[in-house]
Amino acid sequence: MNQTIQPLQKGDLIEILAPAKAIEEAHVVFAKSFLEGKGFKVRISENCLGEDNYFSGSISERLSDFQNAVDDPEVKAFVCARGGYGCVQLVDKIQWANSLRYPKWIVGFSDVTVFHQRIGIMGMESIHGSMPLNFKKNSSDALQTLVHALTGNSYSIKVPSNSKNNLGEAKGRILGGNLSILYSLLGTNDGIDYSNSILFIEDLAEQIYHIDRMFYAFNKAGVLDQIKGLVVGGMTDLKDTATPFGMSYEDVILSHFEYRNIPICFNFPAGHIDDNRALILGKEASLSVQKEKVQLSF
Repeated sequence: MNQTIQPLQKGDLIEILAPAKAIEEAHVVFAKSFLEGKGFKVRISENCLGEDNYFSGSISERLSDFQNAVDDPEVKAFVCARGGYGCVQLVDKIQWANSLRYPKWIVGFSDVTVFHQRIGIMGMESIHGSMPLNFKKNSSDALQTLVHALTGNSYSIKVPSNSKNNLGEAKGRILGGNLSILYSLLGTNDGIDYSNSILFIEDLAEQIYHIDRMFYAFNKAGVLDQIKGLVVGGMTDLKDTATPFGMSYEDVILSHFEYRNIPICFNFPAGHIDDNRALILGKEASLSVQKEKVQLSF
């Protein structure tokens, strides 16, 4: 049974924490000011601005911050300060029971996909959206859709169509996130059921042949036969081999759907890009991929 997360109201408390890589204070201060300007109270977790080599803190310090946010009924949402690497070190150590007692939004993307998957398995929605590391450079639409998602306002994302798109209509729960993280969780205790979903993916700095490998894995795991639509967000700073692979990333992806007639759109504004619109993962949505435009509606 799905757990309902209440929309945020002015005066509600948001906590900013850093479950993975260390972050500079200026980014967190900017995000705190932005969220306070929207009428929320904002608290920075105890170890958010720490530094332990690559990470914002030791596993125990990062775990403590995350657990405190889960357990505190006053916290109505928590925003991960940045990605990088580290969420997988925490996910099985967190005591998640109070997430069901006090359902609250978790916000982030990239490495935070680890938490989105766990939350999804628990029957809860979460927000794939911008993080404090990126607030200052984000588009106004990226930040506005984040506020809409937090406060329960219905919204649509409309963008021009791409010549590589596969046209069509689909309805289903939006699931997904960072492709490399999703791939790493296939066949694990955080492998989610993709049946009747619209899959969203994005990635950063991957080799084109890695994209092919990951889609073969999704195919072999049965995922590509379960989904009703595919939304491909920013595939940012992709790399090719010295001897070119010979295909664009779009054609690599399309090759895995040769006998699967579902709507597919490319260059959707979400991911490691400045125009990183918020998606409510786990929520029913409608996807329309037309010749002239693409629309995703919550």
